[in-house]
Amino acid sequence: MRKKRRDLLAAFRQTFLTLQNMTPQAEAEAEIQLNAASARYSYNPILRWNPQVEDYFIKAYGSLHFAQISKALTRPSCYSCIRVNTLKSTSDAVIEKLQEIMRKSGPQNDVVGINWKENKASNDIDLDMVEKQSSLQNESITKCQIPGLEYVVFVKGSGPHEIDYGYSPDKPPKEVLVSRKCAEAVLRGAQVYVPGIMACSSHVEEGDLVAVSVAVEQPFPDGGWGLGITRGTVLQGLPTDPYHFERNGLYIGQGTTMLSRAGIFRASQGIAVDMNNRVFKLPSFYDVLEGEIFLQNLPSIIAAHALDPQKGERILDMCAAPGGKTTAIAILMKDEGEVIAADRSHNKVIDIQKLAAELGLTCITTYKLDALKAVRKRNGSSDTTTLCCNKDNNDVVNQRSDSGPLGNGVSSTTIVGSNADTTFKENVSNEKANERTYTSKADIRKNTRRMRNGPGRNQSLGGRVENSKGFLPNSFDRVLLDAPCSALGLRPRLFAGEETIESLRNHGKYQRRMFDQAVQLVRPGGVLVYSTCTINPGENEALVRYALDTYKFLSLAPQHPRIGGAGLVGRCEFPDGYVEEWLKPGEEELVQRFDPSSQLDTIGFFIAKFAVGPKDNI
Repeated sequence: MRKKRRDLLAAFRQTFLTLQNMTPQAEAEAEIQLNAASARYSYNPILRWNPQVEDYFIKAYGSLHFAQISKALTRPSCYSCIRVNTLKSTSDAVIEKLQEIMRKSGPQNDVVGINWKENKASNDIDLDMVEKQSSLQNESITKCQIPGLEYVVFVKGSGPHEIDYGYSPDKPPKEVLVSRKCAEAVLRGAQVYVPGIMACSSHVEEGDLVAVSVAVEQPFPDGGWGLGITRGTVLQGLPTDPYHFERNGLYIGQGTTMLSRAGIFRASQGIAVDMNNRVFKLPSFYDVLEGEIFLQNLPSIIAAHALDPQKGERILDMCAAPGGKTTAIAILMKDEGEVIAADRSHNKVIDIQKLAAELGLTCITTYKLDALKAVRKRNGSSDTTTLCCNKDNNDVVNQRSDSGPLGNGVSSTTIVGSNADTTFKENVSNEKANERTYTSKADIRKNTRRMRNGPGRNQSLGGRVENSKGFLPNSFDRVLLDAPCSALGLRPRLFAGEETIESLRNHGKYQRRMFDQAVQLVRPGGVLVYSTCTINPGENEALVRYALDTYKFLSLAPQHPRIGGAGLVGRCEFPDGYVEEWLKPGEEELVQRFDPSSQLDTIGFFIAKFAVGPKDNI
């Protein structure tokens, strides 16, 4: 690519000399201009942080290490990690099917290997296995060689690639400016959809080749962050364009428009740009081998293994959505036992049910439940779950993932109670509503907003879910608390300025409250696993310190497999006098911290496993 750029510069230089009879000084200026254009039309983002948060992380990691983490967060992993549903297929069968799919889709891109030797001294992976895994990296699809993880398959991608956007000084390329969220999805392999486009060059027609750039939030005078741009703005390719200079180094690829400019800003959904030349090339697994595979980050798979679920056990996944770890646990149990999946969102519970049905799992029971209210006080009843009641306490609903699916893909429900007449009347009312032939403009606008923005808090996806008033103490063999967090380990990430020291502390307080619930639900002799997808020590090591100091019957337990790095030891003192305590010497090797800047090339992630001792004196 560098040779291609040099050739391009040479061609431009020759053109200017022959056609415009440039002086050497003018030639030098032109070359400077072309070099500036080359730097502009590239992908070299700088992750913006709140200054106080940046200082905090520099204290935790050191300046150089944190700079490496920040850079890694702006890029996707160089490979996709696939978990095979061993109840339906095998790794070898999936690899064969994927290879056939890729053969039909065309030649593979250049790939980057996964270095499994990272932090070898601090983990217990067998050296022969490491060498074997490394020797397989010249293949595009490989089976994981870590003992116990043979059902995990890696599909390698490539990047970053240099792209020739067809720039010339007198004619910049046609361009589409997308939102940050849209760009982060594109970097993971998605297409550019209509709602994600913020601005566009004039005279863009269907079938045009366009450069795709990103609008990242900028600081406002009031101290906040945002985008000062109106959707539908015309881009001229001039310095007067909105966010012209801020877009330097924020070009994520090139694609073909599926709609004209007018069509893009009239439509409410659909693909607007078909991305055929990407900075990062990762295969898409949308609708591929449904039921046989599940795309999941490697640390998330490790978290399910750390729980070490056994057949016949009763296990709780407290914050289960979207269901990846829930289904991983069920498969490790061979679908024998009981896995309770709880989440406070109705729609997310529906998603878990659909995923369980897709994977053919019958041991998963879903509940709508706030993790802060997970413990139910004893009331003399031996029942450890609560039947779902509606607001009038008339209908009783019992729903499991092994109930037969309805036509709409949602698990079936059984309704018993005095509201049968109400249900009948609602059906009649719906039938009458369907007879209407006139739709108001207000309804059209409302439906359009829903399609653009997605389902809101009050827009149910349909289907019934069972509410729960909580579970009795000591009623689970194992509990997984994959806590809601600041998500500062997810990648690619193009902006991080929204988090403040105060918000990070609030995340930690919220997680402690959830942990207080989780620890009551695990029986003595059981296991509690805590995990997050953030690099924030206040939500990771500080939580472990709180747990060990507060609950003397808890102790850190070894994790298998162990491929992550060690935790952070020590403390952090803040300017306001607040002191955050982390791990003590000797505890760091009992947790797993996944560093996005390491050669493992994973998301940022943290796992702590606690063994629960006798609670007699509590």
